Amino acid sequence: MLVQLARLVARLPLSWSQGVGAAFGRVALALSGRFRRKSADNLAQAGLLDDARLRRTAAHVGRAAGETPFVWFGAHERVEARIVVEGQDVLDRARSGGRGVMLLTPHLGCFEAAARAVARSGPITVLYKPPRLPAVRRLVETGRASPGVRPVPATASGVRGLLRALKRGEAIGVLPDQVPSDGDGVWAPFFGRPAYTMTLPQRLARLTGAAVLLACGERLPAGAGWRVRFEAFDGEPTPEAVNRAMESMIRAIPDQYFWGYNRYKTPPRATPADGGAADGAGAGG
Repeated sequence: MLVQLARLVARLPLSWSQGVGAAFGRVALALSGRFRRKSADNLAQAGLLDDARLRRTAAHVGRAAGETPFVWFGAHERVEARIVVEGQDVLDRARSGGRGVMLLTPHLGCFEAAARAVARSGPITVLYKPPRLPAVRRLVETGRASPGVRPVPATASGVRGLLRALKRGEAIGVLPDQVPSDGDGVWAPFFGRPAYTMTLPQRLARLTGAAVLLACGERLPAGAGWRVRFEAFDGEPTPEAVNRAMESMIRAIPDQYFWGYNRYKTPPRATPADGGAADGAGAGG
């Protein structure tokens, strides 16, 4: 049922689906104290909070939800026509070396469009956390499996899939600001506060020698689509270095980050950060 509904929504003009999504985002901000509080707290932590920005970020969360059916199920030509790429030469050079390529992007803009842009020049395997509801899980798995894009779950088998892709010289995509399972991360500063941060990018880079790039799918106004940018990542992708890179990307277009995500939670059985800074409550995941 959800897949069929998403296919219907995908036929709408992108500006319509984004506009409806933005309205729902503003309504969620007004009605959900939890969403509003978490978004405001995280914006304040980054020194970016004001009422106008809080409303804009909520609208962008809604736009992200509204545009997803278009990206996942829209006609290939319609989707591709709305993706503009900057830094294609950076990606091409990384691919030409024969090594695998690891692309890192936060929950910023339309990261689904970034994966589609990578798939233009070769396959990409993307890591995702499977939703708990079976119907939603089927929707995500069906939608993300677009031409050239292979989704794998954030499990041991999924990580092995990433490793195999890199060893084949292919690309992978990781959202490194996603809170990892207990035991799979370390505490590292994120906007000045300890956040449990995955060590996966560093481990994969050490095992495979993969080239590491940053990717961002900036949402353009009025349903124009997305501008996907590729940049080289300097140095080793340690948790601290990755968080600094994510901060820089977010500060460039802060309205398009998902500030309502519970980035500072403590996963079950993980040792809390010094001083009890992490928050185990909330729905981030």
